[in-house]
Amino acid sequence: MQPAFSVIFLTTLAGAAQGLFLALYGTELSGIGALAPQDLQAFLVTGSLVALVLTVLGLIASFFHLGHPERAWRSAAMWRTSWLSREVIALPIFMGGLFVYALAHLLGLPATPVIGGLTVLACLSLFVCTAMIYASVRFLQEWASVLTLVNYFLLGCASGLTLATALAAIKGVPGLVTPYAMAAAALTLLAWVTRTASLVRNARLKPKSSLQSAIGIKHPRIVQKSQGFMGGSFNTREFFHGRTADMLRSVKWSFLLLVFPIPLLLLALGASSASAGFLSAAFVLQYLGLLAERWFFFAQANHPQNLYYQTIS
Repeated sequence: MQPAFSVIFLTTLAGAAQGLFLALYGTELSGIGALAPQDLQAFLVTGSLVALVLTVLGLIASFFHLGHPERAWRSAAMWRTSWLSREVIALPIFMGGLFVYALAHLLGLPATPVIGGLTVLACLSLFVCTAMIYASVRFLQEWASVLTLVNYFLLGCASGLTLATALAAIKGVPGLVTPYAMAAAALTLLAWVTRTASLVRNARLKPKSSLQSAIGIKHPRIVQKSQGFMGGSFNTREFFHGRTADMLRSVKWSFLLLVFPIPLLLLALGASSASAGFLSAAFVLQYLGLLAERWFFFAQANHPQNLYYQTIS
């Protein structure tokens, strides 16, 4: 399919924000790092605000995918049956939870564990809603898998923890750098396994439809010579990315390197030396890799329209 960069930015930015918040809340509950109360408070406020900024940027990016942004509120109307509508509801609830959580810590309120717990529920709901938008589309076999849900969750958490590690180094909180780096590395490794599993699975898929079933003609030998009209159409713009197989392979190997082994190396170097530079580079490169990963996720999906419009021009 044709990847939409607005959706790519929304899912990657929100995913990193969700992973970052889960790291922050886990820090508050576990007490890792043995931080002084004022230091912990300052770090949690900063981290929550960073997560909030990321979600706001993702929300802004999503508006570029709408033909009529002024009607965006209507997208929540089908919440009973649509995962997209549920995502539209879950995202602002999560954003509101981030804001209240940061404000509660800033004011020193005692209810932060409860506020954080409710925000965790919104965070997990957002992960599920976002992933199920794609995993529930049964006729796109590349998406219709539990691995879609698993990968959205693990990649978001891995990038969020990598960001948390960089923030800990930048803010001068050495007690959190090593545990964060270890958690980020573990999640990155786990995400590497599950994303590779999805690539292997998708490579073995066989289309359930054929050119014959697409056009309703059962002749054994059918060759399409032209598209059937001179100009393009919504179908060819929406369901064809127009890239070569060589480019797809390049994007695949690029994200496999940028999302997994390179951040792992930089996390190890950064944690051993408490280097904010290495750890910041780990997040930046991993995020760039996630942009490529999400582009590939959309481009790899073979919509049934592709069978009918095999020849674009």
